[in-house]
Order: sequence, then structure tokens, then C-alpha cells
Amino acid sequence: MSVLRAAAACIFLAALGVRAQDQQPGKLAPYYPTPAVIVDKMLQFGELKSGEKMFDLGSGDGRIVIAAARKYKADATGVELDDSLARQSSERIRSMGLQAVARIIHGDLLQQDYSSADLITVYLLPVGNDKVTPLLEKQLKKGARVVAHDFQFSAWKPEKMMDIDDGEGRSHRLYLYRR
Repeated sequence: MSVLRAAAACIFLAALGVRAQDQQPGKLAPYYPTPAVIVDKMLQFGELKSGEKMFDLGSGDGRIVIAAARKYKADATGVELDDSLARQSSERIRSMGLQAVARIIHGDLLQQDYSSADLITVYLLPVGNDKVTPLLEKQLKKGARVVAHDFQFSAWKPEKMMDIDDGEGRSHRLYLYRR
């Protein structure tokens, strides 16, 4: 079932005109914004609490980072490789006055330190999850949580899974992992 689900998600992204050859070198997933209802469910599912440190890997326009900081009062950091997206999300954080609790690192998510993380959120393709796995295994502290959207980590067994309809006719699956 997970292979079919991954194939369906890849077909969905391809249908939107997102092609791997259009990506920057080093980018582990195309930019496809997470629907707002899924953003909130990811943070709930990951049991994010006020004051916790969270990272969104491949943070795109910053919507998960901003929601974590605003609604959950978390210390939220996004990591984004794309220049334009990193700049756009940093400007949005600044315009909302969230600089004290939200930030975007413009850089390679495979070159960061996640040892302080209580929660990691990801919406990467399976190859991206596979590439980040060794880094997270090495760095994450005991009890840290990882929520993956649509694509699971092949080397890990999820603690829980949740299927969600986004209200626009697409089903999403979340995977929760705990170190």
C-alpha cells in the first residue's frame, strides 16, 4: 500500500508540472505547499508544545514554521535551500513580528545541527527521507519526534499513522516516529 501511495503522490506532483529536472542541485523535494489543514494536523500529530524546539526540513514558504511559532508558541526553525523561498519566508516572519521565535536557515538541510530538536517535520520525497535518516539518527535526542507527510522513512517503523482528507479531494498520510 505504501508503494502505491508514494506512486500516487509522485504522479500528483508531476501532474502539477513539478519535474525533478527543474530542481536545484541538492534539493530533496520539489516545492509543493502543504495545505493549511495538513500543517495544523502535522503539528498536532507531532504533539508540539509551547517552548519546544522544532525544525521544518525543506520549509518552502515557511507556513509550518509560522504556524508552530504563532499557534503553538514553539521555537521554530525552517531550513530551505531555495533562495527565493528562504527570502520570502524570512520576510513573512519579519512582517508578522515573529523573529524572536521563528527563523529560516537558508542552506542545505543535510548540513544542519538538529540535536536540540523536540520535533522535526518533513515533506520530502522517499529519496530525501533516506538521505536525511543517518543525520537524524546521529543527532536526534531520545524522545524527539519526526512527522513525515505522505512519504515514510524506509529505515524506521512509524509509531502511528494518520490519514487526512484535505477538503480538496486529496488524501494525505502522516507518519509519526519517535527516537
